[in-house]
Amino acid sequence: MTTSLPAPLVSAQWLADHLGADDLVVVDASVVSFTQPNGTPGLLSGHEQYIADGHVPGAVFADLIEDFSDPDGRHPFTRPDATRFTAAAEALGIGSTTTVVVYDTAVGQWAARLWWLLRAFGHDTAAVLDGGLTAWRADGRPIERGHVAPAPASFDAIERADAWVDKAFVERVVAGEEPAALVCAVPPKEFTGEQPSRARAGVIPGSSSVPAGRLVAPETRVTLPDAALRTLFGATLEAPRAVAYCNGGIAASAAALQLVRLGAPAVAVYDGSLAEWTADPAAPLVTAV
Repeated sequence: MTTSLPAPLVSAQWLADHLGADDLVVVDASVVSFTQPNGTPGLLSGHEQYIADGHVPGAVFADLIEDFSDPDGRHPFTRPDATRFTAAAEALGIGSTTTVVVYDTAVGQWAARLWWLLRAFGHDTAAVLDGGLTAWRADGRPIERGHVAPAPASFDAIERADAWVDKAFVERVVAGEEPAALVCAVPPKEFTGEQPSRARAGVIPGSSSVPAGRLVAPETRVTLPDAALRTLFGATLEAPRAVAYCNGGIAASAAALQLVRLGAPAVAVYDGSLAEWTADPAAPLVTAV
């Protein structure tokens, strides 16, 4: 019997009820932020944290920095091609008939990124654990430490081109030549230009601000009620197409997950996001300061 997912988000209780099912693979996709010697923020694989601090029992670890990104991409976290993704999925024990539940130790953006990659390569039996490891721990549920070795699996990638848009598409949206809504998932002060993270401050003209961190309750990290999310996304939910972006396609995936949940007609992620857009001195940017 296959494990049937109720939605793209599952609760800690749902996962506890289904933990140990033969066709279920639980994945820790955490990435850890740190401050580099020069004072700038950096990112590390959460594997050491997964080993030492613990994880959901039986969970395998996914390295989103190395395995589920293209190391030769022009920007950090460039999505992998089908061959690389297939190898990474199979190495985690994810097969074409596997039910996958992904979580992280942040606000869900890393889990959402892996969920989006699975969706983009044709795997619909995947969900994100609502609240991630924070919610799991808050309920007093068991934690396991150490490495979990994945079982062998065979994955068939079926690429969905409409899961992504490129810079040329976004340029047409800005020019009014494509009917789509742009959703920016960067933090509020980065959106306004008050605290830029790049040499060129600002966001793509015509964008609405839906920060990934505001999709969840700050303490529990559980997703906000649908009514609150609908208020955040506003008219974007009625647009013929919604395009989510951020700095590098990660926070954008969290916004994309919620847009899909709420029934937006068509959702895509601009993978290059501001990393690509701001690198072009001719690409327009707007700020509120």
